[in-house]
Amino acid sequence: MSGRARGAGAQCSASRSLLAAATLIVSVAAGPAVGAGDGPALAAAGKAIYREGLLPTGGQLEGHRASGANLEGRAAACENCHRRSGLGYVEGDILIPPITEKYLYRRGATNARDLTMTHLVGVAPRTGAYDDASLARLIRTGVRPDGRTLNPVMPRYALDTASMSALLDYLKTLGNRPPRGVSATTLDFATIVTPDADPVTKDAMLTVLRRFFAGQNRLIAAEIRPMHASREIMYRVTRRWRLHVWQLSGPAQDWDRELRDHLAAQPVFAVISGLGGRDWAPVHRFCERERVPCLLPNIDLPVVAERDFYPVYYSRGVLLEADLIAARLVAPGVSRPRRLVEIYRRGDIGGAAAAALARQATKSGIVVERQELPATPAGSDGGAERLRAIVAGIGRHEALVLWLRGRDLATLRGAPPTPQVYFSGLMGGLETAPLPARWRAAALETYPMDTPELRRVRMDFPLGWLHVQNIPVTAERVQTDTYYSCVILAEALGHMLDSFVPEYLVERLEMTLSTRVVNGYYPRLGLAPGQRFASKGGYLVHRSDAAPGGVVAASAWLTP
Repeated sequence: MSGRARGAGAQCSASRSLLAAATLIVSVAAGPAVGAGDGPALAAAGKAIYREGLLPTGGQLEGHRASGANLEGRAAACENCHRRSGLGYVEGDILIPPITEKYLYRRGATNARDLTMTHLVGVAPRTGAYDDASLARLIRTGVRPDGRTLNPVMPRYALDTASMSALLDYLKTLGNRPPRGVSATTLDFATIVTPDADPVTKDAMLTVLRRFFAGQNRLIAAEIRPMHASREIMYRVTRRWRLHVWQLSGPAQDWDRELRDHLAAQPVFAVISGLGGRDWAPVHRFCERERVPCLLPNIDLPVVAERDFYPVYYSRGVLLEADLIAARLVAPGVSRPRRLVEIYRRGDIGGAAAAALARQATKSGIVVERQELPATPAGSDGGAERLRAIVAGIGRHEALVLWLRGRDLATLRGAPPTPQVYFSGLMGGLETAPLPARWRAAALETYPMDTPELRRVRMDFPLGWLHVQNIPVTAERVQTDTYYSCVILAEALGHMLDSFVPEYLVERLEMTLSTRVVNGYYPRLGLAPGQRFASKGGYLVHRSDAAPGGVVAASAWLTP
């Protein structure tokens, strides 16, 4: 609510896609009004205004600007610019100010002396303090108590007294919850492992996490001194990192109870990395409900619910692979198959990918047949023989998609029955997938990351770190992604000072990802507000022993 928006609308638009419309709002840099009441019902009504742009009457919030470019409903919601945390947005010259109670209702001198205050990079405490009446006036007219007028990119809101009171009550809740997993000396984090996670991969991931945490704590121990800010505020930025491994057990329906027990026994600030197999949904739902950031787990079948806030993933995994195949099936110059046959194993993540592809292919007029193999290893009852029998029945003008693990791919025989063969790179093992020689040249592999040759230089960073740490490379993709999850967490925390608000961690993570250059397996990562998958594309590749890294791109980078 400072007048320092500095043309934030145009600059924000240039730097962040979803925040573009939001920055035109710089919405509700305040919400209080005379006669603000108490109670959870009032705060809930304020939350709907702040996040959804919905008024207590059921109508839509409307923001008016002198230019006539008005906004309503979700587009006018405060969260778009001031973010869910209420701590705003700062990057370069872009400043969307914080609107939490301490920033609005206290004088700057008071905030400067308060070492429990959430201090933000680039934001100086305001000199004066608002009250309910002055904030109500600001929202409705854009006029500050000193008579100055806010930047016109901030709309004016003709809120009635009840709506203003509700918004006030909600603003007073922002940032007022004591953060879990944060003490004067320690930041507690968890990593979550599901029972069906591969044991070798689990050990590889945990080794990376433990070594990174140990290195972070050695760095802190070497520099354990208060940091003096330019405006003479002392920050405690030397908290140790402590890792807790939450190993789940039993069936998936019991995981929520286990997770609640873990969180009660040891509160954590966030979940970092993690490893799952067939089902991550209970973990996703738990983190969203409990407001625990769940950052960049090693998951090939994530939950697609981008309206959720707290879970953040590298990519949509096999669901992205389904999109890559769907785009190829209807691409110009590609012969559309008469029938599409998908093969997957019961209980594996390929079933969800097959269903996603079937929905898209059916909309394009392609007949889809899904063939489910028993949930048994290849070579046992219902395994290799059934797979080969299904493949033998496919015609030349049909398409075949294999949502199978490497052990199944290795059992294929003869030549492919059709020129249109696709298989999941994530499930098969990427460039190490054991596809028989006669299938290698014909089949197209989904590859939702950079090819080995293109990522070669970037991989020097994580592989060099593993080498220095004397960690053997036993699960390269998981080890690399886990390493970068920790690096990204460290970078995000480094910009937070002492502002340990879970929502602000997620928001800082968005900013960090969007400015990173070196990302290991991925050519680029980025999150606009409302996005929860940092990598959004991939290639279709052929396997080739002559190509660097064993694969050659058969398509440009696709972002379906």
